[in-house]
Amino acid sequence: MLAVVLVATPAVVFRIAALRRGSVPVVFEEQLTAPPVERREHHISRVALPSHWPDYDFLISATVRWYALDASGAGPVLNPAGLAVEAVLNRARAITEQRNPGRVSLVQHELSGALSRMVPDGTGSLQAMAENVTLTLHEHDQKRLDALAGVRKDKAVWEHQRKYEQSRREYLGEDVLKDTGSAVVWWLAKNDDHVEKAVADLGLLARLTSAANDTDVPERLRDLLPQPREEQGEESLEGLNTSFHRTPTAADHFVDALNALGFPDGDPRRAMLAKQMAEVIRTQEQHETADAVLRRFDPPARFTSEAGQAPGPIDGGTGTTPED
Repeated sequence: MLAVVLVATPAVVFRIAALRRGSVPVVFEEQLTAPPVERREHHISRVALPSHWPDYDFLISATVRWYALDASGAGPVLNPAGLAVEAVLNRARAITEQRNPGRVSLVQHELSGALSRMVPDGTGSLQAMAENVTLTLHEHDQKRLDALAGVRKDKAVWEHQRKYEQSRREYLGEDVLKDTGSAVVWWLAKNDDHVEKAVADLGLLARLTSAANDTDVPERLRDLLPQPREEQGEESLEGLNTSFHRTPTAADHFVDALNALGFPDGDPRRAMLAKQMAEVIRTQEQHETADAVLRRFDPPARFTSEAGQAPGPIDGGTGTTPED
């Protein structure tokens, strides 16, 4: 009897509690899920976009992605791929038409960043973006740009060389060889440990300065000039009715200066120095003297009448040719 009471008691208690609470209806709310976003894509290849330079177009290739803003289908019928491509190309064109075609790789990375965001198109019908953006140029345009870049670099180098040579001529003509005193100061600055040699070469420096300015050696410095060499072998002059004596020219002075400075006959540097000196002389409007210096060290080749015989050799030091 006690066992029956123990089993029935819990059931009675739950029944009484249920009667007191009354019936509570269970309401289940419907779980609404967002409709799936429909995304689509379209690939474009080598579409021409203008650059900042006329007739030099960029070629863009990319994957265009979009999704429609109005998924109900109640709007007008349209081509979403066309709208998305147009929106992406308009955004890309706004950038490329302000960029130089010579920076194509840099512009490609700029476009990749600018087109990586979903942005509504002009009609508000969809949002579009682009991935896998590549930017190139026509092959012939790239070759032209490379050629132009090479010409600009060569021109810049030539301009620097020309200015350097012009500056060097001005330095030599207007500063170093302005007068004998300037030449001596320049020589001492280059050879400060050889004062005695500078004193010994005063006459040569005076002749060099006079040659550069196409003037005579000043009277006060003529005592420093080397005396004319006495003719050797008086017996060899017997029988000659006349003797020729001429005043040394600027070219003669320059030859003596080169010999004294350690540039002997046959030294190829003599012709180079003669050319530089002639350029300095031309800056002083002494064109005839400059031509004389050039002729002395670079005379025209002399051809013989015999077929196949080479031109006679020229002595680069004195400007004379060997006797036939």
